[in-house]
Amino acid sequence: MEPVISTTIITPVILSGGSGTRLWPLSRSHRPKQLLPLTGEKTMLQMTSERCRDGSCFAPAIIVTNALHATEIARQLAEDAPSAIILEPAGRNTAPAIALAALESAPDAPLLVMPSDHVIEDVPAFHAAIAAALPLVEQGWLVTFGITPDKPETGYGYIRRGESVAPGVQKVDAFVEKPDLARAADYVADGNYSWNGGIFLFRADAYLAALDRFEPEMVAAVRASLEGAAREGRMVIPAAEAFLSAKSESIDYAVMEKAERVAVVPVEMGWSDVGSWDALHALGGSDGAGNVIRGDVLAIDTEGCLLRSEGPVLATAGVRDLIVVATRDAVMILPRGSSQDVKKIVEGLKATGHVTLDVPF
Repeated sequence: MEPVISTTIITPVILSGGSGTRLWPLSRSHRPKQLLPLTGEKTMLQMTSERCRDGSCFAPAIIVTNALHATEIARQLAEDAPSAIILEPAGRNTAPAIALAALESAPDAPLLVMPSDHVIEDVPAFHAAIAAALPLVEQGWLVTFGITPDKPETGYGYIRRGESVAPGVQKVDAFVEKPDLARAADYVADGNYSWNGGIFLFRADAYLAALDRFEPEMVAAVRASLEGAAREGRMVIPAAEAFLSAKSESIDYAVMEKAERVAVVPVEMGWSDVGSWDALHALGGSDGAGNVIRGDVLAIDTEGCLLRSEGPVLATAGVRDLIVVATRDAVMILPRGSSQDVKKIVEGLKATGHVTLDVPF
């Protein structure tokens, strides 16, 4: 890979606090989707870290997660050791989580904030978008990366792009809530909207200055939690009482929708948030019958299915357009296109306190 920019070293900030229940029965509280090898041999977290491995461009990452996953994260990233693993006492959404990383960084460090569980198939395109953003970031702008939509999608927020402020970079006109299908189709037809993929680039001091302006009590609580933090090697354990007093808010609501100098780099980079089993079917590389198969599976006269086994043999015959996922202790069967119903399944299991929500498969 060519260096993003020869004089600037970027600090990756990887947010790894999600529970990933939309991919039950594989994803569970003790082993959520970012810690699983869903699209290849490596886990989602490992692939996220690898995108920023080049030491001429990137410093070691800062991981923000929780105590439940700390040991496994350290194990998975043994070859890409982070500079710090910050353990949130409890989830407070993305704005306080990023504040932890910003306060742990050098003030002038550009921070590349990424969720730990997204797919980016065209990494060179991602790096090119980073390079386009850096000149503005060094001037104090807050930059997000807008995913070029390939279909009307009601599950994502959108970014309306405005005037050009640098080559390949536009000012953000507005962040738009998740639309209904008709409005999503209008956005795609308009051509001036991007999906909000939740990936950001800004200097640590620019982000903290924005928080000081718009959410001073939040950032004060996060500062206090780090002042009282315990430290064990790379592990940073913020003081719980102070951190829990921070308001729970996303970076979009707390900062990006309020700040003036906010820009977007539109990019086509083979992005997916892997938010459902249907998304995994689309990513999986199907056989001649449209099946995406993983594990010990026998598929006879079977078309258009996602079939995945993590243990027992899974056999199908004469079925179409199903999602079937088997672990050693659970089997889930859904029609393709009904991934949203996993939420209903998880809610039903929660109501009974079922162990398969928590026990690793």
